[in-house]
Amino acid sequence: MSSDNKVMQFIRDRDWRIWLGLVITVVWIAGGLWYVARITETSPTQNFGLEAVGSFLEGAFAPLAFLWLVLGLFIQQRELANNTEALRQTSKQSEIQTQAIAATEMNARQETYFKIAENVKHQLGGISGMLYTSGLGPVGSGRFDRDQMDDYFSQSASGDFEIFARLFISMDFLEEGGLSELLYGTEIRTRHSGNFMHTFERLCRLAKNCDVDGIIEDALMQSAFGLLYRRMKEHDPADRPDSDACASD
Repeated sequence: MSSDNKVMQFIRDRDWRIWLGLVITVVWIAGGLWYVARITETSPTQNFGLEAVGSFLEGAFAPLAFLWLVLGLFIQQRELANNTEALRQTSKQSEIQTQAIAATEMNARQETYFKIAENVKHQLGGISGMLYTSGLGPVGSGRFDRDQMDDYFSQSASGDFEIFARLFISMDFLEEGGLSELLYGTEIRTRHSGNFMHTFERLCRLAKNCDVDGIIEDALMQSAFGLLYRRMKEHDPADRPDSDACASD
């Protein structure tokens, strides 16, 4: 930046009150000098002792001191207002940064949830498959033979983890004594159902911690796994309390 530009920038940065004070001060001093010169010319024999000079200077500069005191108060008020605005902007930026950090943390939690949920759903698919086999496979009522069960397990292994859960909530089990018998009729079925509910409730808690709006949790509860979980809770002979994250409305 050239020297001329620096001067112009310095002038633009000054408060107009400073320029007003400088103009008044220059005019006042010039008037005072003119007055002294006038008195000296018209009254050359007048006594200008130290007391007289001191009284004159005191009276001459008192208005200037008062002027700059008032101007200083106004300038200080403006600086305080600028500082207040700067603090407000800083606070606003801090709030925006805090929100951005919170959003980033929430996104990280959601990414972690979806990675974990994939493995958990695979686990839920395996548990529901063993429960289905125990009730309807060759070791159960025999409604489905080994080849049919193998086909279902192949679909589950291919990524359709909810296939057994859909079968549980869409079929009629009157021949097996109803859904309650199919879920809790034997000790092994009761254990499978308990493992399923425990695993699903942990997944619900994980979903709740990464979704303040509850969208992920609602979608989980409306999935085939969620609907099967509700059926298990309805027919649970132990009447265990719902998990906070999976409580039904």
